[in-house]
Amino acid sequence: MQIPAAHRRQVLVRGDSAAASHAVLDWLHAQDQKRGRRVEYSIGWRIDDDEHIAIKALSASAWSPALAADGDLRDGAEVAELTGLLALPDGWPPGMRVVVRRERPHPGAQLTLFETRDGWRYTAFVTNATTGQLQWLEARHRAHARVEDRIRCARDVGLGRLPSREFAINQAWCQAAAIAIDLLAWLQMFVLDGELARVEPKALRYRILHTAARYTRGQRRRWLRIPSSWPWAQQITTAFTTINAIPAPG
Repeated sequence: MQIPAAHRRQVLVRGDSAAASHAVLDWLHAQDQKRGRRVEYSIGWRIDDDEHIAIKALSASAWSPALAADGDLRDGAEVAELTGLLALPDGWPPGMRVVVRRERPHPGAQLTLFETRDGWRYTAFVTNATTGQLQWLEARHRAHARVEDRIRCARDVGLGRLPSREFAINQAWCQAAAIAIDLLAWLQMFVLDGELARVEPKALRYRILHTAARYTRGQRRRWLRIPSSWPWAQQITTAFTTINAIPAPG
């Protein structure tokens, strides 16, 4: 497990519907039962006929306005809980809750027959969280979309094309690409700010990583000479200063 031991006491695991299996949810439930540890999950859930029946049984008062990422109300979106109305088969972990979200579809959205008749687009997730408002839990779940964004960025740093037919070479390539995307994520999270903290890897490569500079020695020190005419010279200098100020581990 890559999570440092000191931070394993309270863990949140988020995933899409591909993780909504007995094996995954049972394992997460078992981890949550260990003494001194709280493992919450928020996993996407497929909407089938049983969920459609439960959604139809919801009263108008059961729906609450959904929240946007900034905490404001999200226009045209609502959330409700299906747990008490959904007849889940045996075998799912105890305490699992099912939450559904509906919103008006955007133009061109692909809808199911149920959604076409109903006029709403539905998504759902399951969680074992026992506290927190329903709107907040749903907004917390949607934040896992950042994972998909990181996967897309990873394709731009090497995962989009493997270099060889040999498994071992591709394995090493994937490891190097994973290290690269981790370094970029940490760089943008803790070192850069403003626009540079949000740009895509291609833009970051041009503005920061591939900057033409000279590496020199003088006054018993090493110097990185960045052209003052480079538009992002000040941001690069500030980034180096921030990195040097990070305490050494241990």
